[in-house]
Amino acid sequence: MGFHTFDVDRAEKLDDEGRYRFCSREELLSRLDPHADAVVADLGSGTGFYTDDVAPHVGTCYAVDVQSEMHEFYREKGAPDSVEFVTADVSSLPFEDDELDAAFSTMVYHEYATEAAFDELARVVRPGGRVVTVDWSKTGTGEDGPPTDERFGLGDAVSAFETHGFDVTEATNRRETFVCVARKR
Repeated sequence: MGFHTFDVDRAEKLDDEGRYRFCSREELLSRLDPHADAVVADLGSGTGFYTDDVAPHVGTCYAVDVQSEMHEFYREKGAPDSVEFVTADVSSLPFEDDELDAAFSTMVYHEYATEAAFDELARVVRPGGRVVTVDWSKTGTGEDGPPTDERFGLGDAVSAFETHGFDVTEATNRRETFVCVARKR
């Protein structure tokens, strides 16, 4: 799909609690199953909306975003102590092999879903670690989020993860989004 960035001048819109209708904090945490020593990455963290929900439950939560301006916005509003900022694309993560216990992305999978990104996730997520993906579905109505021609289907995500060394433990289509939980073999 295309590479887009969110307009930093509209960054406060990313902190709208209405986003929880697509993925609640409880839903995200239950799928991540974090623990106090976990090392987790929020892929496409933006203003830290979901990072803030995960960070108190883990040892380190990397806020990964391609836009350093989003990190500045997040720093200004205040980030939990367990958050470390990383300016990088998912296809080029600055982590050691098997460093992450988990990674998650909310509504940004369609921006990074490339072979290089999946290769990188397979490298940095430890065996048994998981990747939780909630994204806009190609089969959605298009009422919210990007146009449907810029989205992927659930089957696309399942296939990509399975091809890159993950077992998909949950794959659910919803009205406008899908959820895919993959565990590294």
